[in-house]
Amino acid sequence: MNSNMKKTISDNMIWLILVALIIIMSIARPVFFTVANARTLLTGESIKGILAFGVALAILTKGIDLSIGASAALIACVTGALVQPADLATKVLPGVGPLPAIVVIIIGLLMGAVIGAIMGAIIAYTKMPAFIATLGGQLICRAAAKIFTSRPVSNLSDSYRFLGSGKIGGFPVIILVFVVVFILAWFILNQTRFGKSLYAIGGNDQAARVAGINVEKNLVITYILVGLCAALAGILLAGRAGSADPANSGLNYELDAIAAATVGGTSHTGGICKVTGVLCGILILGVINNGLVLIGVDDNYTNIIKGIIIVAAVALDMRKNTRKA
Repeated sequence: MNSNMKKTISDNMIWLILVALIIIMSIARPVFFTVANARTLLTGESIKGILAFGVALAILTKGIDLSIGASAALIACVTGALVQPADLATKVLPGVGPLPAIVVIIIGLLMGAVIGAIMGAIIAYTKMPAFIATLGGQLICRAAAKIFTSRPVSNLSDSYRFLGSGKIGGFPVIILVFVVVFILAWFILNQTRFGKSLYAIGGNDQAARVAGINVEKNLVITYILVGLCAALAGILLAGRAGSADPANSGLNYELDAIAAATVGGTSHTGGICKVTGVLCGILILGVINNGLVLIGVDDNYTNIIKGIIIVAAVALDMRKNTRKA
């Protein structure tokens, strides 16, 4: 085997793993390899996938965001309350009646951007470790959601639910939104100066400063984008479920998102990320989740398998970086 072929196999190993998993699951349960099940798989993973594209940007800069699941829950509860029938909305948010879905969605996205900007500013300007800053953000957002409403917010308008549960020509809108976010993430990282700056910051932030990159500004923008992904995920989550639960909506979603980005080759040492790799990571975890459910494996064993895969992915990443060094 020549060096070029070895490099090709190495560069595409994650996709080969995905194909192998699909073949194994299809043999174990033939129903796995059907259009209907593929639609179910993608629908189930779209929300976590959107979060994964966002958190991958943070990881690229040697950061992390543990607040995305909780902020998604907070935004789901607030936006859900704003589209309820008038009598229900006023109970949750006194003085405010039901608003048009498009207005509420914009409000939700603005909330996500503000939360992300706060996280980014704390990380960029105080030099606080991203893990600590966003862990604090996670606790605050989850508590704020519970303070906002002590019970699930339901009876959401059909127009609000469209993004999460609607269909266009029989095709789920939520998958289309996922694809759009994937395209935008790819464009940002590969076709913009901002994307190139993130690679530079993640590789060596001091060298990036010398090169004239405003590190703090770019970090704030990064976490704003992560916040927007969390907001969109929260809106989709509420729309798909038909309700928003302050205690359980988005619970541990940040862990699945980080796992997908990690499995997809995004390096926690910074400077390395391929959006197509993150997409593959999302699909790998989706295949594992979906396939093991079809086989009838207990959820606890599924989490054990996912944990092993995550640890293995990080170990391989560290080994690659050691070789390069």
